[in-house]
Amino acid sequence: MYPGGNCVGLKSVTWKWPSEAMSPDELVYLGILAASIPVGFLFRYLSPPVKQGASLLLGLSIAIATCHIHTLHSLVTVIGTWIIIKSSWRHAPALSLSWTFLYLLFFRLVTSFGLPPPTPFANAVQLLLTLKMVSLANEVQSFHTEKKKEVSSFAKSPVIGGLSQEPSLYDILSYSYCYVGIMTGPFFRFQTYIDWLRQPSPQALPGWVPCLQRLKLVPVYGALFLTVNSFFPLAYVRTPEFLDENFFFRLVYMIAVFFVFRMRFFAAWCGAEAGCISAGLGCYPEKALSKPGGGPTVNYSPDPATEEKYDFKTIQNIDCYNTDFCVKVRHGMRYWNMTVQWWLHHYIYPNSPFKSYTLRAGWTMFISAYWHGIHAGYYLSFLTIPLCIAAESAMEASVRAKLGPRGQNIFDWIHWFLKMRAYDYMCMGFVLLKASDTINYWTSIYFIMHIIAVCCIVVGRVLGGKREGRRGEKEEKREGVKVENVKEEKTD
Repeated sequence: MYPGGNCVGLKSVTWKWPSEAMSPDELVYLGILAASIPVGFLFRYLSPPVKQGASLLLGLSIAIATCHIHTLHSLVTVIGTWIIIKSSWRHAPALSLSWTFLYLLFFRLVTSFGLPPPTPFANAVQLLLTLKMVSLANEVQSFHTEKKKEVSSFAKSPVIGGLSQEPSLYDILSYSYCYVGIMTGPFFRFQTYIDWLRQPSPQALPGWVPCLQRLKLVPVYGALFLTVNSFFPLAYVRTPEFLDENFFFRLVYMIAVFFVFRMRFFAAWCGAEAGCISAGLGCYPEKALSKPGGGPTVNYSPDPATEEKYDFKTIQNIDCYNTDFCVKVRHGMRYWNMTVQWWLHHYIYPNSPFKSYTLRAGWTMFISAYWHGIHAGYYLSFLTIPLCIAAESAMEASVRAKLGPRGQNIFDWIHWFLKMRAYDYMCMGFVLLKASDTINYWTSIYFIMHIIAVCCIVVGRVLGGKREGRRGEKEEKREGVKVENVKEEKTD
């Protein structure tokens, strides 16, 4: 039964077994995730050619079994990208981005053309494939650019993690339909995939220990997801009875909804990472200083005299602790869906038509919303993020910068509390999807986070402080987002 209107907002609750609390599609996702972990350990025993063929065959089988005829959407996307790369590698990044994103629009409006609606699994495959194809086009362009430089300068390219040759159609298909993370992620570059195939001694790489380490909290996340979801069902928000609840109950409800949302993805992404770890995908020496999504950031070579230490940061998609306990809104994004954030920061953010940090962030969030879907709730949520970033930057510059250590500590705790409430608030648009449902909920709590954000900006302007745009850009550079370097690599 739905929550009612007593002191805690709950009249009664009907417990559901996990199979009832989860949709059939979620159970299929769970089954694929669970099966990928033991299968990954078997792939460590395969030679590179066999591993490439087997991962393609298994991934394609999963796609056909779950997507059926809609697998053709992903195949058309792959073939189209291959044609673009072969025809014009110089313009491949821009053309592939246009091609894959336009096809995403067709994919989501396919019923308007009299075609059957794709399955949710086909949508998941298409989303990840879009990231892969855009990244691949950029990698191929970088390969040709550096190859020309080598010929003219007679020096080896300094680019880290670059391709050694242009991929064939078979290579692209193998990368696109590799079974690892085919529907759940994480995103990984083509070079990461090639490095996985060519690992010299995959059986000697860490496996069981990091895999179990990543899985140890999954049962906890799963149990919390099922329990809290049964007490705070999202469907209740859409009912007229919800609006009859008191303001405090309506406000607290978004906290519970976002908690359920986080637990669901914590469990799913930790499981997906475990599938990569078991297969050895994304395993690099610690000295490579790998980044989630991007891979190694410095050149490295094995040292026979010392025992090498490895990590799987390349395929890390979630930092559960920092997602919840980092202080800033902008930092919260970086610890969530980390491989996709890397993709956005390297292929979208540098190409923004704006110079202001806040406007660039807004552009990036708009593209992220479009990638997720065409539901208005995505745009209402994602485009609230730049407002929150502007608000926190204004308060940091005008208030925090003028406080002593104790004052800054108190400021940070208040900042953290508001950061979490901002994400609670924005999550409602993400899960309710419809503009009407989102606006109705935000109206029921009087657009409280929008009002707080605007008030913070006004207070920041009144009290004075450094310009938010420059402050944000300096922080980006300090934390490793080399925007100008990315631009130079693309224009050389």
